[in-house]
Amino acid sequence: MYAIVEIQGQQFKVEAGKKLFVHHMQDAEAGATVEFDRVLLVDKDGAITVGVPTVDGAKVVCEVVTNLVKGDKVLVFHKKRRKGYRKLNGHRQQFTELKIKEVVA
Repeated sequence: MYAIVEIQGQQFKVEAGKKLFVHHMQDAEAGATVEFDRVLLVDKDGAITVGVPTVDGAKVVCEVVTNLVKGDKVLVFHKKRRKGYRKLNGHRQQFTELKIKEVVA
């Protein structure tokens, strides 16, 4: 059984027991339980239910494993040829690690 759920404007495919990295949730603490009710699609052993826009009564229950995880560093390099202009910028995205406990549908 899996579901497509919207978390902070992004859509994720979730299954029970899987881990998920979402954009940083500031108010979530490690060990806390979080529920998401914006379930867009549920597949229960081949029986697919598509929401209009969401599935009624469906929710995803998650546990916050780690509140703050930093992603890989992404380097952004700008250059204008023959002008001596070079600029290097780095960025590390912040994530929250979730463990899916169950999908209720």
